Amino acid sequence: MEELQDASIHHMTAKVISAIKNTKCYEPLFKELQRLVCNPAVDTHDMRNTLEDAIKGAGLETEIRNIVYNLVRSRLTRPDEKTQASKQNTKPTVSDPLGYLKRAGVLWDRRVRKSLNAMCTELKVPLHGQPRISADREDFMAKWNELSNYNMDLANYRPVYAPKDLLEVLLSLKGPAKTTEPTDHIPLWEFSHIALPVKNLFELRAHYADLLRSDSYLGVPDLTIQCQRILEARHAPMCQQFLKKGCTPAPYRGALWASVLDSKLHDYDIEYWQKLRNSVWTTDHIVDKLVFKDIQLTASNDDQYFVFEDVLYQVLLCFSRDTDIGGCVEYEAFPVKGKTYEGPPSGVVPFHGICMFAAPFCYLYDSPVNLYYTFRAFYIRYCHRLTTINTHPQGIVSLCLLFEKLLQTYEPQLWSHFRELQIQPLRVVFKWLMRAFSGHLPPDQLLILWDLILGFDSLEILPLFAIIILSFRKESIMQVASLDSIEAILADLSSIKVLPLVQLALSRD
Repeated sequence: MEELQDASIHHMTAKVISAIKNTKCYEPLFKELQRLVCNPAVDTHDMRNTLEDAIKGAGLETEIRNIVYNLVRSRLTRPDEKTQASKQNTKPTVSDPLGYLKRAGVLWDRRVRKSLNAMCTELKVPLHGQPRISADREDFMAKWNELSNYNMDLANYRPVYAPKDLLEVLLSLKGPAKTTEPTDHIPLWEFSHIALPVKNLFELRAHYADLLRSDSYLGVPDLTIQCQRILEARHAPMCQQFLKKGCTPAPYRGALWASVLDSKLHDYDIEYWQKLRNSVWTTDHIVDKLVFKDIQLTASNDDQYFVFEDVLYQVLLCFSRDTDIGGCVEYEAFPVKGKTYEGPPSGVVPFHGICMFAAPFCYLYDSPVNLYYTFRAFYIRYCHRLTTINTHPQGIVSLCLLFEKLLQTYEPQLWSHFRELQIQPLRVVFKWLMRAFSGHLPPDQLLILWDLILGFDSLEILPLFAIIILSFRKESIMQVASLDSIEAILADLSSIKVLPLVQLALSRD
């Protein structure tokens, strides 16, 4: 047994070392270690102990621990390239209960890219962009910090897809039929046939147990002092643990998020940002128009975010050029015949509302560079799962299934009311789930909700919170009989307070 354990540790160590070598931080980290080895304090006769002391003294031990921590949380939990390739080449079998779902994920991604390609053909513009003419390039560069004044004809451009398009696909998913219930008068729109494991309220209560504790962290009652001490320690797990409280002092939130998401700036990050910016300046791409269109349709018309319009243009234009994103985002692998279509450089096709994933970060950072890297890390770890059909436990399908099961189990009156009206409850809350409530909650409450997503490393708080809101407005919902009336009741969430409602839901019987 010990031999197996040693082999497992050795295998994980090898994966960690290999993963570190593939990161951008490896080269500067290695050079710093080489410099420490040449330090006179490092004794060649006691290399191990003296080098460890030198590493600790230089603060590299914490940096290395944070790198390993973030790698284990993200990259090392995903299948490697060889495994992924073998999955793509393996023929589907009838024994895979989720085969239809994986196939739907591949087809959805293909459909989105096909729509983008069709738009390029219709408007007679190249998918991969074209060099900007000299006058346009100079105008773009001159207005880089005030792109809201940049003139662009967007009359013929439209969002590639919207949340309602993804919802219709999800509601049409057909898996193995298991129900024997007569359906002459009741449509089959439940997700219960999908064989994905989701938590019940008792399991969610165990997962979010820290929310119900009132003990102070580090033995210090003052939250500001706690934050200062945690940030001075520079230890990512401590930052993540603190976010679980949902009481983060606003001035320290940006630094805590950057630590948890490993998005602190390095010299190579700034150089890469400048490279992305130069690509935007020199190349005219169809996604530029889609980004401008989306921001004008959403953030520019939002009282809470319109002041950040210029920053959002910068961030999302650079995001569209970032080829590193495609290598970090997980997509479903399933062999499906048919033509494949190319996408934008980042691999992310802009959709209606994508800028609302970035908008809340404008409250955290003054610098667009800091904002960009933390937003990008948040998108890669969480947001992309909300816009693709996948079998991940944190994916949009699992969250929809969790929402329905919680509603059916803990709010049976509401569930019956929706069924009697033949209204899918998901139609009411899907826009909340897909946008992670951005644009629906006031920014101060949204940031608390996202604190909990980062602190507990889980999107399951989204369907739980959606249930809480429905429960909170239950009396009014039970008195109306149409989808429009229900949406009107739920349209204004400005009075909703995240933390007390979540705590109330978790503590109830």
